[in-house]
Amino acid sequence: MKIEFIPIKTRVVRAPKDDIYDIIDSLDIREGDILFITSKIMAIHQGRTYRIDDIQKESLIRQEADRYLSYLNAAGNFSVNLAVTQNVLIPAAGIDESNANGYYVLWPNNIDDFCQEIRQHLIKIHKLEKLGVVATDSHTMPLRWGVTGITIGLAGVEPLRDIRGKEDLFGRELQLTKVDLIDPLTSMAVLLMGEGDECTPIVILRGYDGIPFSDTASMKDFKIEPEMDLYRPLIEALPKV
Repeated sequence: MKIEFIPIKTRVVRAPKDDIYDIIDSLDIREGDILFITSKIMAIHQGRTYRIDDIQKESLIRQEADRYLSYLNAAGNFSVNLAVTQNVLIPAAGIDESNANGYYVLWPNNIDDFCQEIRQHLIKIHKLEKLGVVATDSHTMPLRWGVTGITIGLAGVEPLRDIRGKEDLFGRELQLTKVDLIDPLTSMAVLLMGEGDECTPIVILRGYDGIPFSDTASMKDFKIEPEMDLYRPLIEALPKV
């Protein structure tokens, strides 16, 4: 079966608020597709924006973050704001000002619910049974230059495969291993979306059968609480807001 990532160019979605359902309704969606949507246009749809001239970014970060640490970069010439928001470690609590024409754009509210709203809308229009909707953003990785894609909300697809109890090549039982099924796909979608003036906030994945579809899937069981995380000592170094 042919697997396709299909980038979708759209009109410009403009802050402070812009209904994106005309874009959603124009998509050619088919059974078994996974729709990746950048969180920026979802947030603009909700009006989750502030004029840059009206508020300090740091106060917005504090507003949105559960944990937060501000410090100067190694060169000492600009401030870095590291945060945990919605149980995701992300610079600046996900707040962005690129492609926003003078506005700060926050993360959407109730991201899983919004993904499910879009999914149900498309299922009804196109008479589908299997459809995934995934909200994406870009983030950095420790000890790596550059940004890559990350999943921040989803509906319709299971993000994890639990292989605990299975055996490796030599019969050793796996004790801890769970496989992240969605972030590798999100990374590819975000790569195709681009980070500049591409105007490609949506990518459709078609023909991929390596991930289970589910009406009840969410990010809830995908995220790890800080106290249970492998990197707990690093995360706890960020003070709670």
